[in-house]
Amino acid sequence: MQNGDQEFLEYVIKALVDNPADVKVARQVDEMGVLLTLDVNPADMGKVIGRSGNTAKAIRILLRVVGMKNNARVNLKINEPAGSTRGQNGGGEYRAPIINEAPMGTASRSVEDALDDIRL
Repeated sequence: MQNGDQEFLEYVIKALVDNPADVKVARQVDEMGVLLTLDVNPADMGKVIGRSGNTAKAIRILLRVVGMKNNARVNLKINEPAGSTRGQNGGGEYRAPIINEAPMGTASRSVEDALDDIRL
């Protein structure tokens, strides 16, 4: 499963959006790990990002778990569609902060067991 992270992201995003045919995921590997760049229909951007970015954060957490299983660091970049009215960042993309904090407490089961439950 070499591109399992890309397939997983496509599966999750296509389940969220109203226009799954417009979902495009590009995968790039460099010294920082794997960068997945997501393009969606402008009408679906709100569903992908979610209120206060919570959906995007949740997707990034899931990708981090998938990356841990494959010993890779997976980052997600969500491209903002052309003609968007959102102009605060000027970069044409939305990129939520990467969370690098350690988990609180100890896990009751291993990452492998959790991934088996979601059947990757």
